[in-house]
Formats: sequence, structure tokens, C-alpha cells
Amino acid sequence: MIIREERCTGCRICHPYCPVGAIFTIRRQDRTVSEIDQKECVECGVCLRSKVCPEDAFEAIELTWPRTVRAEFSNPLTPHRSTKEGGRGTEEMKTNDVTGRFQRGFTGVSVEVGRPSLGARFRELQKISMAIAKLNVEFEPMNPVTALMADRKRGTINEDVLDEKVLSAIVEFKIENGRLKGALEVLKTLAAEVDTIFSVGLISPVEKDGSIPFLSLAKEAGFPLRPNAKINVGMGRPLKEV
Repeated sequence: MIIREERCTGCRICHPYCPVGAIFTIRRQDRTVSEIDQKECVECGVCLRSKVCPEDAFEAIELTWPRTVRAEFSNPLTPHRSTKEGGRGTEEMKTNDVTGRFQRGFTGVSVEVGRPSLGARFRELQKISMAIAKLNVEFEPMNPVTALMADRKRGTINEDVLDEKVLSAIVEFKIENGRLKGALEVLKTLAAEVDTIFSVGLISPVEKDGSIPFLSLAKEAGFPLRPNAKINVGMGRPLKEV
């Protein structure tokens, strides 16, 4: 995304609309105009779609690889080339009642990296994926981050995208319940090493006695659990056997 300098009046109305604070003011000869920091822009398109500019100064330019991944992970209108889906590019764990990804005895883990105001670079995601890979886990194959991995066994991401910045991305994997606590302890350590923010989501099928396996394990690992859980029951669609 660029701002057409000849149209910009430097009014700054657009500045608060950028979710990563990439729009700033500069002095051009005898004029004050706004400009987009291309290194920080995640190509989310919010500035353009908001139609907030009174001079229609924003212009979407054609993106080439590897910058295209910025739009894929940040602009919900841009489908991921690997999964052909928009938004996060993944069915996500919460649709397990339909997809049946996670069976009893396993917990699904999502690590959502980056959020508005911060975002994340794939170099930071790689720190997480490489640490997780050492646990010998299965990364979700239908996930756009997994598709960008050069080596899934090591969790390394293609070198040409490591410096690309996105609004957020999700690393998904599943692990046996007996090894979950160790995985959570690894993630807790990573929180102090990663130069962005991430949140952890957990899912497991409810046991026949009504218990949820990961609750006690998460507490033992020192993770504060939020009460806003999601429990899906199919909504009339066929349920997967778990």
C-alpha cells in the first residue's frame, strides 16, 4: 500500500486506522504529507477499505513474492495460496466437531502470534515452531504457516519470508495428553524470548464422564485459563466420531 503524495494534504485522519502504526508524517519540501513505512506495513488494506481519506490518496500496488504473504496473513479478502482460504487460512481447532482433527487422548494446541499494534515477523514465528518441533509433534498440514515450513521436522520456515511482517499467524499442532504439560512449559519459556505477543489455545474432546483433559494439565504448567471457552455441538451438521 502506498499514499499518493500529490493527493495527500497531511491531515493525519488516516493515522489511527493503521493497526500496526505504520503511517507517519514527513516533510516534503514545503509540504507536510503522510507516508507508509513499507518495512512495517502488513498489507492489511484497512487504510484503503476504511475510505477515511478525504482525498482518496491510498493506492493498492501489485505485490510480488515474498511480500504477498503479508496480505495473505493480514488482509481477510486475500486467500492463502496454500489453503485457498481467506482470513487465518485454516479451519482452526474450534471446528473439530465437523473436521474431527483431534481424537480422544490428544490435545490440539494453537499458538496465535502477533496482534494489532504489534504484528509479527516470521523470524519470531520460527523461534516458536523450532522449539515445538523438538517435541516431535505433528504440525497441522492444512495450515498456511505449516505450508511455509522448509523442514517440518525441525520447524524451520522458508528463509525468503523470515523478515516479512504480518498482522497475526497461527501455529497449530496436536500432542498426546501425557506430553501436553511439557509442551506448555516450553511455550511459557518462549514468552520471554519472542519479540512479539502470542496466545495459546487448547482443545480436546470432552470425555464420556464430562471431564476436559487439558484443564488440570494447563493449571499445573502455570497457565491462567480464561472462562470464555467454546464448546461446539455440530449445529445440525454431521458430527465426527472422536
